[in-house]
Amino acid sequence: MMDQEKNPHAVALGKLGGQKVAEKGPEYYAEIQAKRKSRAGGRPKGPPRAICEAPLKIGDLEIPCAVLEGGVRVISERGVAKGLGVKRGGSHWVRKGAGAEMPVYLSASNLKPFIDSDLELALSEPILYRPKGGGGTAHGIPAESLPKICEVWLKARDADALHRQQNHIAEQADVLIRAFAHVGIIALVDEVTGYQDLRSRQALAEILDQFLVKERSKWAKRFPDDYYKEMFRLRGWSYYPVSVRRPPLVGKITNDSVYDRLAPGVRRELDRLNPKDARGRRGARHHQWLTPDIGHPKLQEHLTQVVTLMKASENWTEFKKLLNRALPRYPDMPLFDEPTSQETVA
Repeated sequence: MMDQEKNPHAVALGKLGGQKVAEKGPEYYAEIQAKRKSRAGGRPKGPPRAICEAPLKIGDLEIPCAVLEGGVRVISERGVAKGLGVKRGGSHWVRKGAGAEMPVYLSASNLKPFIDSDLELALSEPILYRPKGGGGTAHGIPAESLPKICEVWLKARDADALHRQQNHIAEQADVLIRAFAHVGIIALVDEVTGYQDLRSRQALAEILDQFLVKERSKWAKRFPDDYYKEMFRLRGWSYYPVSVRRPPLVGKITNDSVYDRLAPGVRRELDRLNPKDARGRRGARHHQWLTPDIGHPKLQEHLTQVVTLMKASENWTEFKKLLNRALPRYPDMPLFDEPTSQETVA
C-alpha cells in the first residue's frame, strides 16, 4: 500500500480537508465526529442494509430512495444530482475533501451563503448503505434534506446569485419543491418503498407496549358507577346500586364501547392475555392488564367521554350514533351485533 510520502496528492487533499474543518472551529469538528459515532453506534460492521427500496417518481423524474435498517430514510446522492439536472463526470461523484465537503450539487461557491449549518452538517458526508438487491455500497443523503437542498437553489435564484448555466437547476428545484408542498418527503419515501406497511406493524407493537403490561396488576375499581347507571337507563334495565350482578351483555357492550375504541389492537391483545375459560369466564378484568402510566389514564379519559355521551342521550340508539361519531372503533375487531331477543337481568 502506498504511504503518504509516495502519494503527495493524498497529503495535499488531507491538508485541504483539515484546513476546512479548522476554519469552522472545534465545535463544528466535534459535531461531525458525534454524527459519525451516532451512525456507527449499535450497528453491525459494515454499512446498514436497505430493507425497502423504490424510485421516487415526480413527473418525469425518478430518484432512487430507500429505508435502511433502523428506519433511516435515504435518497440516492447521485439520484439527487441527476434529478436536479447536474451533469458531471464520474470523478466528480467522489468527495475529495475531509470533514465537511458538500456534494456536487451544492459545491458551487455562489451557493455557500444560502446553506445553513444544519444542512451543511447533514450533508457533511454521505450515508453508506447496502442495496437490498446486492451490489456495491450505495451513497445516500437523509431524505428530509432534499427539500432543503431545493430551497438553497431557490434562495440563490431569488437573490439573483446564480450563473446563467445554473438556472436550469433552479427550475428543477422548483419542480421538486412544488411536489413536496402537500406531501412530506418522509411520507413519499415510505409510500413508494412499501415501508409504511412495515412501519404500521412496528407502530402497533409500540402502542401495545405502552398500553399493556406483561403481568396483570391487582384489581382496583376503574369503572365509575355512572357508567353502569347510564348504561342500564339507556338499555331499560333496572339498576340497583348495591348489587354487583350484571347482565351477560354488559361485557360485550363494554368491549364495544371501551376497549375496541381505546387504541389500535388493544382489544385483540387483551383477549389473548386474558382469555375465557371453558365456562366463558375470564381470569381477570381487562383493565388489570393496562399499564399504570398510559393505559389507565387513557381508560379514565375514555370512560369520562363515554359517560358524557350516555348522559346526553335519550335512548340507546341515540347514544350509539354519538359514540360512533365522537369515538369511532378501531377496525380490527368484528362489529358488535345488537341482540334481537328480549334482554333480562338474571
